[in-house]
Amino acid sequence: MTENSSSEKLPARRGHNRVVANKGFVTRVALTIAAIFSLGFSAFASAAESGVTSFTHHPVGYIAVAIFVIAYAFVMLEEKLHMRKSKPVLLAAGLIWFLVAGAAAMTGDTESANAALKRNLLEYSELLLFLLVAMTYINAMEERQLFDALRGWLVNKGLSYRSLFWITGLMAFFISPVADNLTTALLMCAVLMKVGENSPRFIGLGCINIVIAANAGGAFSPFGDITTLMVWQKGVVEFTEFFRLFIPAAVNYLVPAIIMSFFVPGEPPGKAKDTVIMKRGARRTVALFLLTITTAVLGHNFLHLPAVVGMMMGLAYLQIFGYYLRMSFKRSVARERVWAENHHNTRLLARLDAAVPYDAFNPMARTEWDTLLFFYGVVLCVGGLGYIGYLSEVSELLYVGWNATGANITVGVLSAIVDNIPVMFAVLSMEPDMSHGQWLLVTLTAGVGGSLLSIGSAAGVALMGQARGYYTIMTHLRWTPVIALGYIASIATHMWLNASLF
Repeated sequence: MTENSSSEKLPARRGHNRVVANKGFVTRVALTIAAIFSLGFSAFASAAESGVTSFTHHPVGYIAVAIFVIAYAFVMLEEKLHMRKSKPVLLAAGLIWFLVAGAAAMTGDTESANAALKRNLLEYSELLLFLLVAMTYINAMEERQLFDALRGWLVNKGLSYRSLFWITGLMAFFISPVADNLTTALLMCAVLMKVGENSPRFIGLGCINIVIAANAGGAFSPFGDITTLMVWQKGVVEFTEFFRLFIPAAVNYLVPAIIMSFFVPGEPPGKAKDTVIMKRGARRTVALFLLTITTAVLGHNFLHLPAVVGMMMGLAYLQIFGYYLRMSFKRSVARERVWAENHHNTRLLARLDAAVPYDAFNPMARTEWDTLLFFYGVVLCVGGLGYIGYLSEVSELLYVGWNATGANITVGVLSAIVDNIPVMFAVLSMEPDMSHGQWLLVTLTAGVGGSLLSIGSAAGVALMGQARGYYTIMTHLRWTPVIALGYIASIATHMWLNASLF
């Protein structure tokens, strides 16, 4: 009886120890945050008493920078820590703006901080709703098995490894301007993994090729990457002007692709069969997406409405079409079942047995919220550092101390180390006085610079997870000199073709 009693108490004791440990951890975190704020507010108070209006060279500014750097270190270690990247930047954004609010309170100026925060929130809300609609459409196309059907079509063609290398790269280049570089890269990587399972070398080279192609393709379209969308919504580059970057972006992709193609295995892959039947409404969903883009572009260019208004109107297109699919579900299933039975199509019959009515809110629920919340954190962190005064100092250093061309090339290199979203948002917040050609240059470099390293873009990070063991940081790093040739060549091409804009 004593043994049973003691054995029953052990789990409770271990649970109690865990609770105590957790309480101790929470207490340490709370004390650390309290120490940060007490140090920050005391620094604000001393600065206010001495008449200091800029905190860039003050302990308060250093604390804000340290918070951002620590948060971004956690972002870069996402693969190691298995902690979503949105978590540290959300915390950092809150801490920084509480410090900024403390600065305003101590100096007696509460209006400027409030106005700055509202500007940041307005910019974020426009981008949030825009991306929400775009991601919903992409998820809807995926749910209708459009991308699966495309993958099956490529797999069944019986092409050689070298042909697949070029086809997947070119498709990534031309799909990413519409479907964003991350979604495109994941789709093309699925094809590589399917047909190249017996050739790790082909998968590695193919993944590098896809990352370069998807990032390059996304650079000449407002819909290809978050950075190009930011530039378009800011109004510094018009919709049609992005196409001036088409040839430079193509050069950025083709230079490394041509060199790498000589190292792709020459033998054909094994035979594979992967037939996929698209669900009802797949093609019409694509048509509605194109109509949505047209609505956003026309409203923005001719009526000067924010592009998000047209995109939200396009969401209504999808919702109404989803209502039609749901109301006609039973009739369409019965019709397709008759056809499948007459043609003895067992795969279609099996799919019809498991079919459920279409719900337009399901694709919206599967939106990549981690990315959207990460973007919120980045916008507010950079906005807070800008309020403190750091962006103006960096702008002075880069765009006054250096020439604009050198600064914009550096921005591209930085985007390979730090995510291009905060880098581009910082440049847009600085609002440097540049020619139109220079704005196009920084749009290009921020978009394609991330290809220099596997961690430099969302496409590269995603493919390291999808093709784990085949595509790694070192696999990509071995080809960085070749990718850098494409980067330099694309810049030279842009400066030659668009010389009149500089």
